Parts: sequence; structure tokens; C-alpha cells
Amino acid sequence: MASTAAVLELTSRSRLRVAVRSGLVVRDAKGRYSLPGVDEALRAASRLCAVLVEDSAAQYHGWELKHRPPSPCLAVPRHRTVPPHRRRGLRVRFVDLDPGDVSRQATTPGATVMASAARMPFDEALVIADSALRHRDVTQSGLLRLAEAMPDRYRSRCLRVATLADGRAENPFESVLRAIALGVEGLHVEPQVWVDDVGRPDLLDRELGLVIEADSFEFHGRRRALKHDCERYNAFVVGGRLVVRFSFEHVMLQPGYVQGVLDSVVALLTGRPVGLALEPVRRRRSA
Repeated sequence: MASTAAVLELTSRSRLRVAVRSGLVVRDAKGRYSLPGVDEALRAASRLCAVLVEDSAAQYHGWELKHRPPSPCLAVPRHRTVPPHRRRGLRVRFVDLDPGDVSRQATTPGATVMASAARMPFDEALVIADSALRHRDVTQSGLLRLAEAMPDRYRSRCLRVATLADGRAENPFESVLRAIALGVEGLHVEPQVWVDDVGRPDLLDRELGLVIEADSFEFHGRRRALKHDCERYNAFVVGGRLVVRFSFEHVMLQPGYVQGVLDSVVALLTGRPVGLALEPVRRRRSA
């Protein structure tokens, strides 16, 4: 939830109007906006005397997510009895939270990252941890301390997220791409590292000289931006690096394709047999 002034620090008035018309942003009152589901989550937490946790808490803190929470995620004490009809449309966790892990209607930033790492898929949890670091609501050393203190059954998952989280990632798109790349053997990527005087690729493997770009239409849909990126990619290649590009749809909807391409690229660069057979690109018929 935010005021008009706060929203306009991040985008334009025309884009805000489009977002409201398309339902991506809700106008609650004059000068006040929210994301869909935020008010619903707060109302649900109030009804159950519960606390927002995991992705709902991350949304409450204003962090970027891989996608909007499918339903409010709430925590209630273990001894509490919540009838099924009151849980309908909610994700209820029965857990006794430490009072120090709760701030107002949600878990604290650190507790939110840990709960997300413990229960959510790795890529979604990494997006949340990256966002928390990017917003400077947590520190990596603090996350590592919290992860070390987690129960045995969650510790390894939380340590993985705390260790690999990186606030340099600019958005969830890049974080999800990095989560996929981190699962590729022999690939060691960093986000937003300056390369000579050319620029900062989304991901870079220094040793392999591999540049991985997350290309979204939002930032590449204008001719000037396209020209600039073509020149930048060419400069990376002329400098001796290989450039691989993925679209938003590839990363968010076809992670297997992305991992397959990266596996094959690493094999190519290290002299191993290339195992991926890419489907031929089909040309569109002209009208």
C-alpha cells in the first residue's frame, strides 16, 4: 500500500493509470493505492488474530516477488483451533512465533526471509531474500546468523538461501534466472558486475567468460534501448565473451529450457559433449 507520491517515485502517472485499469493496482481511496490481495490479507489476519508470514509478509514489507501470493499466508499459534470454513481461501501455518519475530501485522524482515526459505521453492525464496537485501531491510551476515539458528530440518534450506542471496539483483526476473543458473554444474554466476567499460550484464561467470542476459520487453521495447543493447552485447562478444539471452517467458514459464541451454553452453565452453538438441525456430508466415 502506498500514496500517489510514493508510487510516482517509481513509475509515471500514465503507467499508474494503465495499471489501475488493468487491475494490477487497486485505487483504495483518493491518493492511496495497493496491490491486489494486500487488503484481503490484512483483513484475514485481523479476523483470525493471525500474523502475515512468508510471501504475504514479504508483500507487506513492500518487497518484490516472483508472483503475487495465490492467497493470504497466515500464522496462528499451534494450540489454536481454526474451523475449516474460516480457513477457506487461506494458507494457515500453525506455529508458535517468537514475539521478537513479529512486528505489527507481519513477521520481521529476517524472520520473513527465513520462513520463506524454509517452506517455499528455492527460486521464490531467493527472490524474497534478494529483495530484502536490495531494500536494505536485512543484511547478509544477519541472514546467515538466523539461518544457523534454524531448526535442523530447515537449516540447510535457509543456509542455502542466506548464502546465495544477493542484493545486487535488480528484479525478480534476474533472481529467478540466477536461481536456475545456480543449479547448473560448473557455472558460477554473479549479478550486475561491471565488465571493463562496457556495462553490467545481468549475470556473469568470470572464469568462463559467459554473459547471461534477462531481456524483458519492458526495457527493450523501444528502438533506442534495442540499439544500445545490441551495441553492448556486441562489445561483450568482441571482448572475448559469449552472450546468452533469455526472455521473461523462458525464465518464468520454461525453466527446463533455460537450464538445458546453460548446461549445453557450459559443456561447450569446457570442452565436454553438448547434450541439448534445440528445437528449430519456426518463422512466422507473412500475411
